[in-house]
Amino acid sequence: MHIALTAILALLCIFLAWQLARQRRANALLGENCRELKTEEEGVFDFLRGLGEAFGGGTEHRRLHRLIVEGAARILKAHGGALYLVDRSGEYLTPAYISRTCAPLVKIPEHIINQAAANPVAMESYLRLQSVHPGDGALARIWEEGGARLFTFADPELQGLAGKGQQPTSALVGRLAYRDKTLGVLAVVNGPMSAVFHPEDLVVFKAIAEQSGFALFTEAVYLEAGEKRRLDTDLRTAREIQSILLPSSAPEVPGYEISGLNIPARHVSGDYFDYIRIDEHRWGIVISDVSGKGIPAALITGMCRSVLRVAALDSVSPAAVLQQVNRRLYPDIKEDMFISMLYLVMNTRTNEIKIARAGHDPPLLFRAGTREVAQLSPPGMAVGIDSGGVFDRIISEETVRLSSGDGLLLYTDGATEALDRRDAEFGLVRLTQAVQANAPKGAEATVKNIAGELREFAGNAPQHDDITLIFIRKS
Repeated sequence: MHIALTAILALLCIFLAWQLARQRRANALLGENCRELKTEEEGVFDFLRGLGEAFGGGTEHRRLHRLIVEGAARILKAHGGALYLVDRSGEYLTPAYISRTCAPLVKIPEHIINQAAANPVAMESYLRLQSVHPGDGALARIWEEGGARLFTFADPELQGLAGKGQQPTSALVGRLAYRDKTLGVLAVVNGPMSAVFHPEDLVVFKAIAEQSGFALFTEAVYLEAGEKRRLDTDLRTAREIQSILLPSSAPEVPGYEISGLNIPARHVSGDYFDYIRIDEHRWGIVISDVSGKGIPAALITGMCRSVLRVAALDSVSPAAVLQQVNRRLYPDIKEDMFISMLYLVMNTRTNEIKIARAGHDPPLLFRAGTREVAQLSPPGMAVGIDSGGVFDRIISEETVRLSSGDGLLLYTDGATEALDRRDAEFGLVRLTQAVQANAPKGAEATVKNIAGELREFAGNAPQHDDITLIFIRKS
């Protein structure tokens, strides 16, 4: 009985000792796992902190791309990594950053593999220039399908990509997106000499991909804001330059009042007007409208000014001047652009005004004696449509003589086609009535009041086209 009790106690002690040793081993393993988890958490925290510092410091975009790739590879203990971004066209992916140790995820041609055997730079150069299109392996698959996935060597997407010793054994690939906008694809890769990824690694990778997508979206917003600021600055400069090219004030012409105004729909205008002193008794006045708006139209107006100022001094015939302008500008105007232009020569000695019209809106002639308004419509086609044969045959002049109180309004179609909130046009009838009501008040008041009526008519509706007004009144 005593021996049996002793044996039982001995067995119990052995069991307790085994349990204690087992518990110690479990505690040791638990401690190791905790340390691994802590290390992983610290790595993720450092990664996120790095992204935050990158934004705070306005980092250069390539540094951000490198931070994303190398941070993801470090956390997941990957052999290398790569970041591909969606091209602006949205049709393919372009490499943004590929670590030197990253096994290729795109098919490498045989001749590149042979070159890389002697010169590893050949492989790196190829990967940094090779875009990814739909159907091109794991990267393209995730780009098209979305989400994130673990690829292993058993997957066809990782087979036959490169030569011996360069094949990836496993890869974590995820689409980077934010607010339904696909930005690119991130991948971390293990090569032949590295351990393979496990499903639990995918959980961490998804979190990294999510934060990286947000980082790239924020970077894009930051870059767009910076580009917009630069563009606004450039547009202000362009507007200042154009304001120098347009007349700052009307000339003082004995026996006449002249006033002009340009109201651009954008920062710069596609309308152009000018006053040109021809000789002691003659003044040339031009108004034009380039098809389109913004910078392209403004550049054409600059060309118009230069060419017309030279042509105006060669002839006192408005039709001949416009013929010369058309011949000089036609070779430089794109097929989808044209210029409507009206040019007149005012003779202060005879009080005659000769008018030629190249497809421009007919000017309105106000007669003070009857308060009637009539359109002057000499024939002509727009500048830049024909090289000269048809243009020269069609264009002709019309001559009018102004008496005291008479006036002539030149305008661009931005005035008659101004829209209100209901998309109704200001129209020619309203413009005619505005001339009748304001012409007796003088040139400056006429232009100012018509512009005021246009603003009142439009209300808070946006201005869709440039507006230019010139009024000439015989004293």
